[in-house]
Amino acid sequence: MTVREEIQRMETQTLSPAASLSQNTRGRERPEEECSLRTPYQRDRDRILHCKAFRRLKHKTQVFLSPQGDHYRTRLTHTLEVSQIARTIARALRLNEDLTEAISLGHDLGHTPFGHAGEHVLNQLYPGGFRHYEQSVRVVEKLEKSGQGLNLTWEVRDGILCHTRGREAATAEGRLVRLADKIAYLNHDVDDAIRAGVLSEEELPRQVKETLGERRSQRIDCMVRSVVENSENGQIRMGEDVQEGFDCLHTFMYQRVYLNSVAKQEEAKVPNMLGTLYGYLLSPGKLPEEMAFIAETEGVERAVCDYIAGMTDQYAVDMFRRLFIPQAWSR
Repeated sequence: MTVREEIQRMETQTLSPAASLSQNTRGRERPEEECSLRTPYQRDRDRILHCKAFRRLKHKTQVFLSPQGDHYRTRLTHTLEVSQIARTIARALRLNEDLTEAISLGHDLGHTPFGHAGEHVLNQLYPGGFRHYEQSVRVVEKLEKSGQGLNLTWEVRDGILCHTRGREAATAEGRLVRLADKIAYLNHDVDDAIRAGVLSEEELPRQVKETLGERRSQRIDCMVRSVVENSENGQIRMGEDVQEGFDCLHTFMYQRVYLNSVAKQEEAKVPNMLGTLYGYLLSPGKLPEEMAFIAETEGVERAVCDYIAGMTDQYAVDMFRRLFIPQAWSR
């Protein structure tokens, strides 16, 4: 018996009936020989962790555009926090922790530079529309490894696609990541907003403090415990009172942070920057050679959209500056 087979035997003995057993995966688009050490979901996790799109997340905006400070979240730190929360819950519910981790690490691979501001711009510019969760699947299916993709299992790709809206994931692990994503971003966005001086801890609604806790760690612990205590048969949910506190905090954050004119003032510059780059890259010969395979098979606009979506904040700024801002003369 190989190490992988032993792990899969343990899964059948220890995991919940609601869990997704790695031996029962629907498989990959291109069949592969099994690894002797790792289950299919462990291999998917590793492929995501080592791909280029994952590394770029460290330079992509979470809430505050290109913040100047060592402790603000980026898309990468958000991803890691989602993974930690989701894995904690998965272990407590005896779900497949490896599948949960793979979905968590891959869920935001398709996010644009400048966070949701960049997503809104590409959604307006690209004729087919743009949604980051669909782009995340596109990254792992078509864009990584020079067009080969990562060839992930069906369950991981389904969890990534369904992590934010629309239909729920087919697996309990995918549904868990969807809720863990919300728990993570809502709580760390409060932390970042306080650090930025946009709000203070004292301003949080009384209902939030009384129901969820006074501090960030207390609020996360409360939500995680509520999910563990109230989820059953693969249905992932919080208790009613905690859900109400969560909804109250979510509404408060939209009013005070996500739509705050001071916190979001720099986002007004994003449409012009990305729109100008989009138009420039549509011109013949402007796309880099690495995007040629997309332009040839799916059209130039699709390739331009993919290229811009893959940019980090700083790469987009540097490219715009190099192309459209006059440089000082030097010899």
